[in-house]
This record gives sequence, structure tokens and C-alpha cells, in this order.
Amino acid sequence: MNAEAVTRGLLFLSLVLAGVPGNTAVICGFILLVRREGRLSPADAIVLHLCSANLVVVSVRCLLEALATFRIHNVFDDAGCQAVIFLYRTTRSLSIWLTFLLTALQCLSVAPPGSRRAAARTLLARSLPGIFLALWLINTSMSVAPLLFAIGARNDSRLLQNAINVEFCFLSFPSRLARDVTGAVQVGRDVVPMALMAAGSLVLLVFLVRQWQRVRGLRGAAGGATERRATVTVVTLVSLYLLVYGVDNGLWVYTLTVPQTLSSALITDLRL
Repeated sequence: MNAEAVTRGLLFLSLVLAGVPGNTAVICGFILLVRREGRLSPADAIVLHLCSANLVVVSVRCLLEALATFRIHNVFDDAGCQAVIFLYRTTRSLSIWLTFLLTALQCLSVAPPGSRRAAARTLLARSLPGIFLALWLINTSMSVAPLLFAIGARNDSRLLQNAINVEFCFLSFPSRLARDVTGAVQVGRDVVPMALMAAGSLVLLVFLVRQWQRVRGLRGAAGGATERRATVTVVTLVSLYLLVYGVDNGLWVYTLTVPQTLSSALITDLRL
């Protein structure tokens, strides 16, 4: 095994060692909370769902990539490639949409009581199970491309025409148009919630500024402190998402503009 493969395997392993225990710990914490209190707040329910989606992303893609790189176990035949990329794309997109949902809930949470936004928050909280189901259905239906076009890596010059190199797999499209349309759908699926998240962050920032102006000069003003902390946390989370997934989609668009399949999976690895 060459140094490049070892470095690649170690980087994927680092994602696994951080992501699997981290998300598992949060999930277990919420399970204990449900057992103790019998319910979760709407925000906690979203974060629980978000951690579950992220756990699938890390386990399905990064763990299997690390095992295959170190030649411990390899599931990347045609069926394995289809299953892994399908699950990865579905849960990755679900993670972005759930973060937008968390942003929307926090935007509605800072609304004054009795306002329309406060009523909308109540409606959103009641509708969470249906919203979760709808997001799963939408993201699953928009991730069918790997089931149609993913194949295990093999030496075949035809793969270099309209394919995307994913190291152990290829997404081999029948035409350039099919590749570009699939890529555009994926970009659109990410950009829409990211744009909505950015708008929500602006709303939350305006709220924070107004709160700061309101309490400035007042001693012992503790009212709304928890609300402000939650708002700052969500704004920070959204900012990181916009940065990371912005770079991710930029690299994805670059792979779509290259006329021939890249001989290396470096761009895909950078995205992950």
C-alpha cells in the first residue's frame, strides 16, 4: 500500500473516530432524555434526527471507505456501490434539510407570543412527524441515480466518457446530458435549503442585535438568555454548514465541467 492510500485511509478513519462516537453519544443522550421525561422538545427531535442522519453518512461512506482502503473489507461491487452511494446521498441531503428545519424553528421561536410566527411555530412543532416523512420521501426519490448508474471500479475505457470517479466506484452515465442533469438536480437540492438557511440566519442575527440593544445598560437582564444562546448556536451551525457545503458543491460543479472522467478520486475525497 502506497503512502497516498495510507494517508487517504487515515483521513477517513479520523472522520469515523470523530463522527461515530460523537453522533452516537448525542443519540444516546436523547434516548435517556426520552426515558426520563417521556418526550422531546421540537428542537431536540430535529437534532436527534439530524444526528441519526449524520451517523448514517459517516458509517455508510467513511467507515466503508476506510475498511476498503486498508483492505480489511470491501463491499464495493456493483450492488455495494449502488447501496452505499444511494444511502450516502439521501442522508447527506437529509442532513442539510434538517439543519434548515432547525433554523426555521429557531426563527419562529424568537417571535413574540400571539404573533403569526408564534402560531406557525406551534403548527410546525405539531407537524414534525409528517415533515420528517416528507423529507425522507423527497430526498430518497431524488437519490435514485446511484441505483441506476453506480458500478464497481473496473478497467474499461468506456467509463471515461460520462462518468464520475468515486475511487472504488464509478457513476457511469449513459450520456453527458444525463450526467449534467443529475448533477444539477443534486446542486439544486442542496442550494435551496442553504439559501433558506442563510435567510433564516439573517433573521436571527437581526433578532440578536435588537436583543442586545434592548438589554444594553440593564443590569441583571437574564430574560431571554437561553433563547439568545440557542440562537447564537444555530447561527454558528448554519454558518459552518454554508461554508462547508458551499465548498462541497463548488467542487461538485467542477467535476461536472471536466469533459473527461478524472483519473483520481481526489475531488470526491476532498468533498467528503
